[in-house]
Amino acid sequence: MDSNHIGAVVIGRNEGQRLISCLESLLNCIEYIVYVDSGSLDNSLQEAEKRGVKCVSLDMSEAFTAARARNEGAECLLKEYPKIDYIQFVDGDCELQPNWIDLAQSFLGGNRQFAVVCGRRRERYPGNSIYNQFCDIEWDTPIGDALACGGDALIRVDAFREVGGYRTDLIAGEEPEMCFRMRHKGWKIWRLDAEMTLHDAAMTKVSQWWKRTVRAGYAFALGSSIHGNSEERYWVKENQRIMWWGILLPFSILVLSIFNPIFLGLIFLYIVQIIRVSNKKSDIGNIKFLWAANVVLGKIPEAIGLMKHVKDRFSKTSAQIIEYK
Repeated sequence: MDSNHIGAVVIGRNEGQRLISCLESLLNCIEYIVYVDSGSLDNSLQEAEKRGVKCVSLDMSEAFTAARARNEGAECLLKEYPKIDYIQFVDGDCELQPNWIDLAQSFLGGNRQFAVVCGRRRERYPGNSIYNQFCDIEWDTPIGDALACGGDALIRVDAFREVGGYRTDLIAGEEPEMCFRMRHKGWKIWRLDAEMTLHDAAMTKVSQWWKRTVRAGYAFALGSSIHGNSEERYWVKENQRIMWWGILLPFSILVLSIFNPIFLGLIFLYIVQIIRVSNKKSDIGNIKFLWAANVVLGKIPEAIGLMKHVKDRFSKTSAQIIEYK
């Protein structure tokens, strides 16, 4: 493929060896690379510069979001190399797979109606913790037409410019939100049956899982507040599930059991739901019950994220990034 028509934007902070692996995987197949650093205290900038990568240091006096970092990286990339047709966005804790760029660029080159193509992101160390395994399962999205991509994706510059890139005020969920706007402009998203990146979640503690899940709840609530009135009812069902399993049901059990302990039996509804969800993931083996518990019981921290968004919205407080590592 013609490498003159493709560039890459990498974002990161204090990624250490993960960033080095990321950049070296890109240097094997992409000539034009911009790294956007978000206030690293390690040697990330020096390692990137040492490899001839164009670097941008994000102004951390302004509110940080990954969306803002990606937009500034894309702006720098297209200013330096205006003839680029595609941008490969990569998170700094990911390593690009060797054949991905050729496959992705070939797909977009032959399918003008598609704005975004993504592939299989895998966890580098799924065996290190159950939480890493959850991430690896989460990344295994359906092949073919898709509603959204994640942080790693090859994106057509024309489509990116048409929608104005990512919304910089979103602390999470910025990728599906941008894809939503692209789809409503007539563009399409595709998920290839191909290996794309290795990701290192480095998530080994329940506290990390909790924070990441709170962030997901905040993202669902924020996205729905923006596009929930659309014909698609963007993320409305997700918020309804969070409301029921994370707020209404546990609150009802708590209040009713004060009057009669027999109502504690309603907890059985969670067990039933875990079994139902696990049956939809029979392909992942015995871990399906733990995965289902993660999904169902995860509605509680998601509810905290949802309520945090409601509080921020009514108090007109700017959202603050929720990091888990």
